[in-house]
Amino acid sequence: MDRIGYALSRATDTKAMILGEGVLCEAGNLFKNNFPGKHAIIIATPGTYALAGKSVREILDKAGVAQDEPFIIDDPAFFAEWKYIDMVDDILSGTDAIPVAVGSGTINDICKLCSFHKKRRYMVIGTAASMDGYTSFGASITYKGAKQTFPCRAPLAAIADTDIMAKAPKEMTASGYADLFAKITAGADWIIADALGIEAIDPFSFGVVQDDLKNALQNPEGVESGDPKAIAPLIEGLMLSGFAMQSYHSSRTSSGADHQFSHLWDMKHHRTADGKVPSHGFKVSIGTLMSTSIYEQFMSTDIAKLDVEKCVEEWPPLEKQRTDALRMFKGTDFPTIGDTEITAKYVDKPHLREELLTLSNNWDEIRGKLNKQIIPFEKASKMLKTAGAPIFPEEIGISRKQLRESAIQAQKIRRRFTILDVAVQTGMMEKWLDAIFAPGKPWGQENQ
Repeated sequence: MDRIGYALSRATDTKAMILGEGVLCEAGNLFKNNFPGKHAIIIATPGTYALAGKSVREILDKAGVAQDEPFIIDDPAFFAEWKYIDMVDDILSGTDAIPVAVGSGTINDICKLCSFHKKRRYMVIGTAASMDGYTSFGASITYKGAKQTFPCRAPLAAIADTDIMAKAPKEMTASGYADLFAKITAGADWIIADALGIEAIDPFSFGVVQDDLKNALQNPEGVESGDPKAIAPLIEGLMLSGFAMQSYHSSRTSSGADHQFSHLWDMKHHRTADGKVPSHGFKVSIGTLMSTSIYEQFMSTDIAKLDVEKCVEEWPPLEKQRTDALRMFKGTDFPTIGDTEITAKYVDKPHLREELLTLSNNWDEIRGKLNKQIIPFEKASKMLKTAGAPIFPEEIGISRKQLRESAIQAQKIRRRFTILDVAVQTGMMEKWLDAIFAPGKPWGQENQ
């Protein structure tokens, strides 16, 4: 069984996926096989309709699939915002047609959530290897000024034509490369959580993401040049990531501290100096490198000699941690999130002692696994830069000071156990951050 077929065997939402060169021609049969007796409505932007939507319409027509008139969202300011949910909900209220999303992240998320609202499934035709959200559950939409993830089902069927996706703007492909690269540090976070007995690794979903991950990342030059042979494994890796999230019913398979930085900046409505919102993948690129740098500090520390009793003695009580979190996010759009998430993942002193002793007593084994998992900072930076992704925080409008503060804040916005929690529980966060931003280091202040 191929990797896509293997992943689909446990996916809860998506039942069919076609990936390869020139496979757009299969859209008609894919639709009929998965939506027998139904008619379709293509939802796209002018750009994605020109790139693939017009061809999809002709292919569906040739296959005998009845269609409503395509709904083209013609708005230069189009992004994943709730007014477009209302717009597409209104269109779907007047028809029982199956939405066929032709586009990338924004079109897919809008069709995903609107289809869920109307209690029907949908199909997606991807047009860019820009993120792993094609086949993941949930849709990221800005609602009342805040980016939120709304629960909804992934597509029933999907097509990824590498010839089409290779033609996407380079920055979109680079964003997807960075999103896939983040699975390296996300996998490391799960390795630690598993080793400490916090969240056991699920071999199936972990393997779906990790088994061929480094191979999919090995040709950043080809990704940057738009070579379909380099982009094909990138697309496969992104799709597999979504399937793993389906099978595990959680984004733990694909998201760790790397994504917590991106989520934090989303919540803060971060924009560059010219008012632009950096792509998800570009924010994750910086989050991944930040996570990698903390991992390198972690792995160079002799945790076998960690003073566990000192860590336990200095561990702040829950009430102090809650007070600190409320103070940290006071005046934001999310003043209580730190309080909520810290409370959810707080461990008392006896449990902290148990976790740290497990870490210390098994350090050689744990460090060995992490050494095999983590791509060193210097190499990771070179690969991401070659693919076209940012490697310095200033490239996405984040100062070194903001990045350092973000490491402390990001630990408090999600209950998922990551390297950020290790830094806090061992009392090493400030020491490691001092080293990361020290003069002479890649992210030292003099390198801004």
